[in-house]
Amino acid sequence: MSRNSAWRRRVGEPTRPHPHHTPHRRAEAMKIGIIGAGNIGGNLTRRLTALGHEVAVANSRGPHTLTALAEETGAIPVTVAEAARGARVVVVTIPVRAVPGLPTGLLDDAEEGVVVIDTGNYYPQERDGRIAAIEDGLPESRWTEEQIGHPVVKAFNGTYAQDILDKALPKGAPGRQALPVAGDDAAAKQTVRDLIDELGFDTVDAGGLDESWRQQPGTPVYGNRGDADAIAKALAEASPERTAQWRA
Repeated sequence: MSRNSAWRRRVGEPTRPHPHHTPHRRAEAMKIGIIGAGNIGGNLTRRLTALGHEVAVANSRGPHTLTALAEETGAIPVTVAEAARGARVVVVTIPVRAVPGLPTGLLDDAEEGVVVIDTGNYYPQERDGRIAAIEDGLPESRWTEEQIGHPVVKAFNGTYAQDILDKALPKGAPGRQALPVAGDDAAAKQTVRDLIDELGFDTVDAGGLDESWRQQPGTPVYGNRGDADAIAKALAEASPERTAQWRA
């Protein structure tokens, strides 16, 4: 019995996506861990399971609070410490202030070369409090990368959660919404771009992680529902100066 099968049986959850989803299964489905089951995490769970990926989902309150999402999607509810086990892709979609509290060695049992997606946004006035390094100009995802000790790819941070469910279009469709993607590892970034394409959206390469400030809150691309040309233009127009609304 494979480790994945044993893991499924241990948690006692379905091994297939919920039948209501009738997914289009990929030739090679990936194992994906999602840490955070809020609006973005929950809707990514819904879409990725429907596409045939094997999704483990975790939140800070424990697997018992994810029963409804698991029943709806066929995702496997796990603890945060278990979310990356065997995963090819891990999505970290939690408040920035919570990132330092992630378990030590979180990625130790992930697949070699695991790709980590950071969807986070720094909201100092509403939620996260003051983080000095970010206030001093360190890109938010670079700070997150330092906390978890593993390279990250920044994506989905400026995406409306409901759009993940409602705005997908086939590749090549006119007006297909585009998402910016930033990261230092070209292969990891391509994995994320391919996954976003599968979800029904175009992507724009936003550069390395040091350029990821271009898609932080308050920039022209944040919340932008434009196509690839509009997103590229918005990235180019970004200013590194954080406005007062987005400072502590």
